[in-house]
Order: sequence, then structure tokens, then C-alpha cells
Amino acid sequence: MRDEPAEVVRARVEAACGPVARLARVGGGDVAESFAVELRDGDRVFAKTHRDPPPEFFDTEARGLEWLRAADAVAVPTVVHVDDAVLVLEWIDEQRQQPDEHRFGAQLADLHRAGAPCFGRADRRTTGSRRLPNEPSDTWASFFAANRLVPLARLGRDTSRLSEQVCAGLEALAERLDELGVPEEPPARLHGDLWAGNRLVAADGVSWLIDPAAHGGHREFDLSMMLLFGGFGDPCFAAYDEAHPLAPGWRERVPLHQLAPLAVHAVKFGGGYGPATERALDAAARLG
Repeated sequence: MRDEPAEVVRARVEAACGPVARLARVGGGDVAESFAVELRDGDRVFAKTHRDPPPEFFDTEARGLEWLRAADAVAVPTVVHVDDAVLVLEWIDEQRQQPDEHRFGAQLADLHRAGAPCFGRADRRTTGSRRLPNEPSDTWASFFAANRLVPLARLGRDTSRLSEQVCAGLEALAERLDELGVPEEPPARLHGDLWAGNRLVAADGVSWLIDPAAHGGHREFDLSMMLLFGGFGDPCFAAYDEAHPLAPGWRERVPLHQLAPLAVHAVKFGGGYGPATERALDAAARLG
């Protein structure tokens, strides 16, 4: 019989960090199970596990966190320990208060400016719950077509969560990305899943980034993801644009960049995400 998640976490944390005094579940996430762990020496850590983790699941996340942290731009928790069953991070005391949006916008600009060796990932690791590919690419258009739009069209067909019209539309759009007016820029260092739930706000108002799907990509992607579900204030985007000016028309291109997260949500959850994907596709197809 498979060990319960709490038992797995306790055993792995004790082996890596020392005796555990208490362990409590914390919310968040739709894939992993998370815990606040207090060690007998008084330290606290955050740990998460998975009942059936895909290969390299936690190691890929750990690599992404360390890569973002290496930019020395945005606060990112230190990886304390990682193995095939758990990921252990430094504990962040989260406070439900107004974040310093201006500061975060400027920090995110610095993170993106740190750059990436390619579009995609040099280690070719997949990311996200649907394990989207991140094969290295020289251009944003080739990356977004081969690693996002075409695989998501295939997933949409396989799950019947996206209509044939939408799947065909994603594939057609993949053939003409160079015509849509997306500015040519070097690959940015992206968080890759930057919705408000993946930003923790500490007691001092500092924003911390967690749960990345890190890769090299177009910086408009992170900003478009931030606009998809809300939770980031106007001062954040203004500070970003001041620190690292965006190309004209970036807000008109938001639906194009939102296609990937919307299609992923449609595949995972169904519901209104299918029609939302269709609307974003229609808007993206009118660009250029």
C-alpha cells in the first residue's frame, strides 16, 4: 500500500533536515499536496509531495526556482532539499496585505532582462501539469508554435475538451505567428505560470515567486498571464514599463499569449475555458 503523503514528507524531511516536531497541511495547488513543517530545532520549512509524481517532477521545479533566484531580481525561496518524492523550500511568512506593486513591477523587469540561453529550456525539461515541451528554439515564433500551439491542439483533440474548429485554428495560427506583429526580442527569463496564486506577499510587502514553469520566452507572456486572472495592480505594470519599456501594442497581443494557459485550463477543467480559448483565438487571428 502506498504511504500517505504526510508520512512521506515526514520521512524525507527528517532524513534531509533533522527531526520534525509537527507537520500540518496547507492549501494551494491542484496537483501536489503541501505541508508546513516545524523542525525540532525551531526552524520551519515548506514541503510538498505528489502521490504519483511524473519523472523529474520536483527536480524540474527546483531547477526552475534556482534559475529564477540566480537572476537576483525577485525574491524566490531557497531550495532546501529535493528528491523524487518531495520538494522542501524555505518558509515564507505570508501576509494578506497590499503588496509593493511598484517594486514588484521593477523587479520583474529585471528578472526578464536577465535573459535565457534560448527560447524553451536548454535541459529540454517539460513543464506544467500537462508536461508541455520546451525544446530549445532560436525564435519566439518557432518555440510558441512547436511547443505550445500545436501540442495544445493535439491535447484538445485527444481530450475532446476543445472543438475541432479551435484545434484547427490553433494549428493555423502556428503557421503565421511571424505575421502577428510580436516584436523580435531575445528570450526573457520567464516564471512561466505567473498568476496571482504563485506570488506570495510577505509581511514587508515584498513579493515572492513560487511554482514556476520556468523557461526562456517572450516577456509579454508573463505579463499576459498576470492579466488573465487579475491580482496585479496598475502600478505594477506601469513600473515594469518604466524599467523595461514594452513595445507598442502589447496589450492588443495579450489574447495571443493567453491562448496557451486558456487551452491548458480547457483541457484540465473544461467549463467556460473552451469558449474563452475560442475568443482569445479569434482576437489573436485578427492581429497583424
